[in-house]
Amino acid sequence: MQATTIAETPVLDAPNAVAIDPTLVLLTVEEAARRLGVGRTVCYRLISSGELESVTVGRLRKVPADAVPEYVARLRAASRSTANVAA
Repeated sequence: MQATTIAETPVLDAPNAVAIDPTLVLLTVEEAARRLGVGRTVCYRLISSGELESVTVGRLRKVPADAVPEYVARLRAASRSTANVAA
């Protein structure tokens, strides 16, 4: 089931999908993990290793919303360079 809404309201792709708010600047680790399609523990591991940028706000760990697509872009670039070497 796909529900569409007006203006900048999020689109739902699956019946149990959680709406993604495009106006968020900082994401919780859980939200970042959901966008990446990984578990919370893997997301914390990515943060600990420095692969995924994060900041602290008070006592909370947050992931800048633009850090998620930047991480994916780095993964894609690394995958391309590996594919070019193998070819």
